[in-house]
Amino acid sequence: MIFVKAYQEYTFFTKGYFIVFFSCFYIHCLYSQDIHLSQFNNTPLLRNPALAGIFTGSYRIQTAYRNQWGTVAYPYRTNVLGIENKLPLPNGNDFLTVGCSAFYDQAGIQGLKTQQILPVVNFHKSLGQDDISFLSVGFMGGYISRQFSGANLTFDNQYTNGRYSSSNATGENFVGLNRKVLDVAIGMSYNGQLGDNLLYYGGASLWHFNSPSANYLDKEIKLDMKTQANVGIRSTFTEFITLTFEGNYLKQGEYSETIVGGMISYNLLNNYAGQSADVEFAAIGLGAFLRLKDAFIPYGFIRYNKVEIGVSYDVNISKLKTAAQGVGSFEFSISYRGFYERANKSLLFLKCPKF
Repeated sequence: MIFVKAYQEYTFFTKGYFIVFFSCFYIHCLYSQDIHLSQFNNTPLLRNPALAGIFTGSYRIQTAYRNQWGTVAYPYRTNVLGIENKLPLPNGNDFLTVGCSAFYDQAGIQGLKTQQILPVVNFHKSLGQDDISFLSVGFMGGYISRQFSGANLTFDNQYTNGRYSSSNATGENFVGLNRKVLDVAIGMSYNGQLGDNLLYYGGASLWHFNSPSANYLDKEIKLDMKTQANVGIRSTFTEFITLTFEGNYLKQGEYSETIVGGMISYNLLNNYAGQSADVEFAAIGLGAFLRLKDAFIPYGFIRYNKVEIGVSYDVNISKLKTAAQGVGSFEFSISYRGFYERANKSLLFLKCPKF
């Protein structure tokens, strides 16, 4: 009995130290890495500033929501917003895209919250008189804000005679753990068209090259530099069927991620012919992505006029699937794009950066 009681007390007391150690370690890991979404195709501003404005239309608003590790008491939630606005330059061949990338992320029991607001500007240079190929150079800069709360953590001071009470003082001070750092990113991309039915793009970006850092719990933590490579190709086989393949690779510190996938869409517009003049575009699609050594991701979407809705679900294939109890991560996205009401708008925006 004495041995058992001593072991229990040892377990209770070391549990607090373990949680503090793990939390501080995990804060360092989270601060050193960026958020990432499975629907990378619907969050271009998180991949490359030079992908801003690479779409058919004048403007686009995109939002996405991710819920990860829903089986734990404090799941990880991410909200993303992207705004892009294309502006033709006076010479009539080149374009400028201005916009903003913002997200809010809340990570686990540590209560680590991250907010980011990064304005973006992207210059698209036409590489020919046909205006079907463009070289884009993008820049993004702004502030990242992070707050940490230890309200949900437990510590050894809260155990008395082997019993835990949340009313006991923790002996820790988590006041004033708010940090803001300036962050910048640059990128390049090339997009073009082969024939009438094949669109493609490729690009690369560099993030955090200014090495932003903050003092957290008396320790300086730097945000590791990140590089990304982005590719995509889209082919229209018939007036009904379109195939799209995209991929993204990133490396940040010791962490790297490769995600690739494809989707097929079916044009429903002919089904509305003669029924409603309000329907300009309608399509449905299915596809899947693969995050190497981590997750298989089924994906479905529907497009109706200016709105596109996408849904995906991560099926974990890594060693974490046991800890996650077979529950993956859910993502939901909405995109809205349109043309400005201008004279000759169809001619003006037909030959512009698009994918």
